[in-house]
Amino acid sequence: MKTIDELLAEGVAGKRVFVRADLNVPLSGTTITDDGRIRAVQPTVAKLAEAGARVVVASHLGRPKGAPDPAFSLAPAAARLGELLGADVAFATDTVGDSAKATVAALKDGQVAVIENLRFNAGETSKDDAERGAFADRLAELADVYVGDGFGAVHRKHASVYDLPARLPHAAGYLIATEVAVLKKLTSDVKRPYAVVLGGAKVSDKLGVIDHLLDRADRILIGGGMAYTFLKAQGHEVGSSLLQEDQIPVVREYLERAKAKGVEFVLPVDVVVSAEFPDLRAKEPTHPETVPADAIPAGRMGLDNGPETNKLYASKLADAATVFWNGPMGVFEHPDYADGTRAVAQALLDSQAFTVVGGGDSAAAVRILGFDENKFGHISTGGGASLEYLEGKTLPGLAALEN
Repeated sequence: MKTIDELLAEGVAGKRVFVRADLNVPLSGTTITDDGRIRAVQPTVAKLAEAGARVVVASHLGRPKGAPDPAFSLAPAAARLGELLGADVAFATDTVGDSAKATVAALKDGQVAVIENLRFNAGETSKDDAERGAFADRLAELADVYVGDGFGAVHRKHASVYDLPARLPHAAGYLIATEVAVLKKLTSDVKRPYAVVLGGAKVSDKLGVIDHLLDRADRILIGGGMAYTFLKAQGHEVGSSLLQEDQIPVVREYLERAKAKGVEFVLPVDVVVSAEFPDLRAKEPTHPETVPADAIPAGRMGLDNGPETNKLYASKLADAATVFWNGPMGVFEHPDYADGTRAVAQALLDSQAFTVVGGGDSAAAVRILGFDENKFGHISTGGGASLEYLEGKTLPGLAALEN
């Protein structure tokens, strides 16, 4: 995989460099609530601009349905990138139309532009190779060189991620190079004990990585909404907690395999429950109660790990040499249900382990709960991409850059 430093050594002054970034940031209206992904690509964009490139930044945001939708505009992200760069960033109001062409044509050496949300064009995500390729052809007209730096999208076979690099000289940006180097530390020559913390809502989202990690991890700690399917698989009632009944047989099989392989599976021993899901906008007190994990009352849903679970998980992470964490332990956006996620983050900081926070909600939680992200070994920008890498899958965006 060609590096950006090799590209810079060849010279990029005066060249139009297309940077496929991941600016898929959470928005409240037009306000960015977590700019981590923009800050992550800033070093690559800044270095190219300093070298005299005419930088064209592109990304998706959210899931528009192949047509323009103001709710998913990249305009706020473009403005924030400009603030981080300390320079004006031009913004094109389309992807490959008149605005994009004019905006890119107007760039001078060292200047930066952002084009509108790639998913406003159906060709970006099309499963039809010809349609996707046609969109990639139009994107290629905007650039001389391609730099892939949107790690959060490399597991997608999309036009700007997979097809476009085949049409232009290409290299990997600093973010992707760092992400791959870190993930290799989780898949080869891993320092042990190796502990994995998995949370989030659906166990089905994590089955592949659990299957893969049963041959690699020493301990797997489960939290979040997915924990209740595991508790049900052990024969416990879970009240009205999130439950994927159809996954119970698979979960039982995994628990049996873990026992046979000597992999320690750690589940909550107590949970914080409530009669209803909290209003995340009002964040008013909800009067939760803590109950044993094997005695969740009917009509109560588990929304966070309890204090004894927090102590247990901290003890299981204390002596780890490597920790990978993906997924919050509860509804961390509400103060009544943030303690479990906070406890895991603090346990990672207190350990001497090499710690990797695997993107998505986990990365957002670290920042929202006020932790210094620089104190973690690495905070990934791509939750889904990280998980698929750890599953051993070939990621289309990385394969395209390696070609």
